[in-house]
Amino acid sequence: MDRLDSPRRRAPWHLWVVGIFALLWSCGGAVDYYFTQTENEAYLSNFTEAQLDFFLSIPAWVVAFWAIAVWGGVLGAILLLAKRKAAVWVFLASLVGLIITAFHNYVLADGLSVMGDAFSLGFTAAIFLLSLGFFFYARAMARRGVLV
Repeated sequence: MDRLDSPRRRAPWHLWVVGIFALLWSCGGAVDYYFTQTENEAYLSNFTEAQLDFFLSIPAWVVAFWAIAVWGGVLGAILLLAKRKAAVWVFLASLVGLIITAFHNYVLADGLSVMGDAFSLGFTAAIFLLSLGFFFYARAMARRGVLV
């Protein structure tokens, strides 16, 4: 049985809620990534001098994983809304990109000293938990036959 013949289960209502939320959430990360990478003056004026130095000195390999995390989240959400199984793997790549980026920022580069306030740590934890949730949700929908 090929993909065109495979049975597709009707998408539950919550797929749309999760998919739209994931897309909006990921677009927020994409805006942050874009404005940081293009060194948008108005956006970067919200950063402290230490934060600015930190973010503008991130090595290219970390920026690459950050891009995978951010744009993978956007693409994963779009694929989820399109009911495509590839959403699972794209969300997984996004999660891996996030873990590598966070490891660099908080462990290798001592980002805790620059952005280690309670809000920043909580927000990073929220990003991780939501990314993990999007991956597990897409995987569950694929296993139920909703994603093909």
